[in-house]
Amino acid sequence: MDERTDQFSLPADYSIYRQFSRAEWAALRADTPLTLTIEDLARLQSINDPISVEEVIAIYLPLSRLLALYVAATQGLFKATQRFLGAEDGKMPYIIGIAGSVAVGKSTTARVLQALLSRWPNTPKVELITTDGFLFPNEILTRDGLMDKKGFPESYDGAALVRFLSQIKAGQHQVKAPVYSHLVYDVVPDKFTTVDRPDILIVEGLNVLQPSRPDSDIAFVSDFFDFSIYLDAREDNLVQWYVSRFMRLRQTAFRDPRSYFRKYADLSDEEARKTALDIWTRINLRNLNENILPTRPRASLVLTKASNHSIEKVALRKL
Repeated sequence: MDERTDQFSLPADYSIYRQFSRAEWAALRADTPLTLTIEDLARLQSINDPISVEEVIAIYLPLSRLLALYVAATQGLFKATQRFLGAEDGKMPYIIGIAGSVAVGKSTTARVLQALLSRWPNTPKVELITTDGFLFPNEILTRDGLMDKKGFPESYDGAALVRFLSQIKAGQHQVKAPVYSHLVYDVVPDKFTTVDRPDILIVEGLNVLQPSRPDSDIAFVSDFFDFSIYLDAREDNLVQWYVSRFMRLRQTAFRDPRSYFRKYADLSDEEARKTALDIWTRINLRNLNENILPTRPRASLVLTKASNHSIEKVALRKL
């Protein structure tokens, strides 16, 4: 995937992105205060996705500062438009999408951003959802022969997700989103999380940057985003992180009798690695190359990770 010719290999004058080294991006922090503790970070990070205070200072504080500017500008435009129209539609939530491969660290990034943004001086209400809850239940995926395509665009109830985001963007109260359990590997029946008119909503998922089909007039998830982030990494790093996570889960969550993956807990180390590589190759790598990676050029911001999970490059779309 690293040989692909795209906006990231074009000369700077022709690219739609402004490129930053880690040091250049870190310098944009200015006086943005650090509001997270080491204890906060330990709570926010995911399995096999470490994040340090230095990473927050270098990468996420400048991003928080940038988003503060973007959110303020968008809200100002919304209010000016309201005045022009003589309308009183209330507030319009700012929606941030986070996309990227399995095992790249989307969940940690989403939670760290939520924590930082909710600690702004005006303490905005920041909510976070993942698109996992909008997957079709396993019963339907099995019926339609899609269990080996779980996470592919066709495995989601796209209409329900678009309806949810439409209601959020319209400023409706008490909008419900279905809940997904990674333990049982399925949507939880009759369980919902409620989102009530947030100032900012973060939407995290594999394929959230997919565009609408040219032959369709139906909106898609990405149509509702005000800002989007793509977490990028080399393919060899991704597979290594995925296998490492699988091996760790085999000693923890997989041992829960309720776990969908309980059958993998007692495999030998060699068998477990082979199983993880098979799942990665058949499902996750295919999804990455066919559906996820092609959406990278649509992101407002691309964060590229090194082998140790730290962000080594940042690309910001030019306005």
